[in-house]
Amino acid sequence: MSDTPFGFGLPPEEPDDGDEGKKKDNQGGGAGQGANPLGFGMPGMPGIGPGGGDNPFAAMFGSLNPADLGAAFQQLGQMLSYEGGPVNWDMAKQIARQTVAQGTADGTKDASVGAAERHAVDEAVRLADHWLDGVTALPSGASTSVAWSRAEWVEATLPVWQELVDPVAERVGAAMGDVLPEEMKSMAGPLLGMMRSMGGAMFGTQMGQAVGTLAGEVVGSTDVGLPLGPAGKAALLPLNIEALGKDLGVPLEEVRLYLALREAAHQRLFAHVPWLRSHLFGAVEGYARGIDVDTAKLEDAVSQLDPSNPEQLQEALQQGMFQPEDTPQQKAALARLETALALVEGWVDAVVHEAAKPRLASADALRETLRRRRASGGPAEQTFATLIGLELRPRRLRDASRLWASLADARGADGRDALWEHPDMLPTAHDLDDPDGFVHREHADFSELDKLLGEAAGGPSLSKDRAEDAEEPGKKDKGSGDEGDGQEGGEGSR
Repeated sequence: MSDTPFGFGLPPEEPDDGDEGKKKDNQGGGAGQGANPLGFGMPGMPGIGPGGGDNPFAAMFGSLNPADLGAAFQQLGQMLSYEGGPVNWDMAKQIARQTVAQGTADGTKDASVGAAERHAVDEAVRLADHWLDGVTALPSGASTSVAWSRAEWVEATLPVWQELVDPVAERVGAAMGDVLPEEMKSMAGPLLGMMRSMGGAMFGTQMGQAVGTLAGEVVGSTDVGLPLGPAGKAALLPLNIEALGKDLGVPLEEVRLYLALREAAHQRLFAHVPWLRSHLFGAVEGYARGIDVDTAKLEDAVSQLDPSNPEQLQEALQQGMFQPEDTPQQKAALARLETALALVEGWVDAVVHEAAKPRLASADALRETLRRRRASGGPAEQTFATLIGLELRPRRLRDASRLWASLADARGADGRDALWEHPDMLPTAHDLDDPDGFVHREHADFSELDKLLGEAAGGPSLSKDRAEDAEEPGKKDKGSGDEGDGQEGGEGSR
């Protein structure tokens, strides 16, 4: 995955397309297509020679036989006629699926999930939820569990990627239209329309590559610290779990269970902290608004734009054009986003370790493996670096985990988890630097305010929901299959 925000390249040629039943032409050269910018000569298109990557039109037309020429023109027409939002998500989905079909660098190909694997995932999530009942006051957040193939992960998460990425792409797209002088804009309607279509295709290409590559790495629906899948659905990817555990020297059952703990913990947090999702997505959008576009480079690219050679625009786009503004507002947005994500990941890390440590001999090793995976450029860091130039700092994740663990020691699980009642009660970036000071500080109680606001709005408050959960023990174990067991850690109302 490219480290350049919105770097625009295409994956190599796709293998057999199972959806369409088409056969791969073994004569097509997949190598050399990675630099192909805007979807020209896209993966899966037969007859493209290895030298086509330097010239998209030559790649498209130079080696095509007459039977494929119509399809090529149709594809080009679809790209240039796109009139949707800032990202061509149809193209993103197509490229993501093609990237998945190629397999990962180690040669692992995607495969349908079998009945035995689905049963193993169901059992792991059920047991994980049972263990978590004793270490957190938040009840189960997973009503169902699913085992996904990589292609199923792509299909299920694309709607959330669209919500995350569109604000960034909208900002860049607006800048592309602003570089033309006012007197030229009225005469440049067709050019602006073509630029919007090309921009949508470029963003779609990059997102398709990013999501497709990520599908070969992630082990669940919450690996990036955000709820990418449907609400209430704990999802694991058996193929990727097996690949992750292959060289760890740990039984696959323990690896699966530890990852099920992490997935189930994320689900609890997002299901029972109703403001958290909008808080995180709002932080992403706030950071995106501060992204600056080097208009000088963009103006130069537009002034020299040759419609028959779109590589000129791509080269300009890849030369550091998207940079965050170094302003107090942007620094605050960045700190807010990093802190929010660190708090989510830190809470999950602390809670999962507390649940796994007494039960899994490999708990320490698995915890450190996942931390190193994140620090060395795992899914979360790579994805956010590609999208908006943001890299999560692992130091913040460790600090947040220590802070949550200290809170549990000092106040118990109920006192720790009560801080999720309101965003103003959460630790700040400064608090991560001084966890002891935060743990022993007096904090405001927002429960009464929450109750009043909920009653004024004609609906139940978060505190009332929690009280109802405590009054109905069976409600807590929804999806766990262990009614009446492990309730001691979950009945503390706040």
